[in-house]
Amino acid sequence: MTGTREQAIFEAGIKLGALYHQFVGTPISPETAPSLETAIRESIALQPFVREVRVGIDRAMKINEFGYSELKGTMITADVVTKVQKSCCHARLWKKGEYPMMEIIRCYEEP
Repeated sequence: MTGTREQAIFEAGIKLGALYHQFVGTPISPETAPSLETAIRESIALQPFVREVRVGIDRAMKINEFGYSELKGTMITADVVTKVQKSCCHARLWKKGEYPMMEIIRCYEEP
């Protein structure tokens, strides 16, 4: 049986993975980016153990001849904080060069 710290880490990974795989490929433009950020944030926030979600989409996108682009993983920055009982995990999705990365920033206990 895992502890609450391990479960908080697992939950953070699941949330970032869901965020990435659920939304990459979504049609987007600079004008629709704010509403997509909101939709992503609100969607992930519905999941169990989520305490906080922040999402940003890079607006510097190449628009195709039809006036939109497709959301790429490298366009997303996201922070997720999960909480299982008193154990919290802060994880993020970010871009390293031309590759999307996920990492644990910090795990901590709340009183």
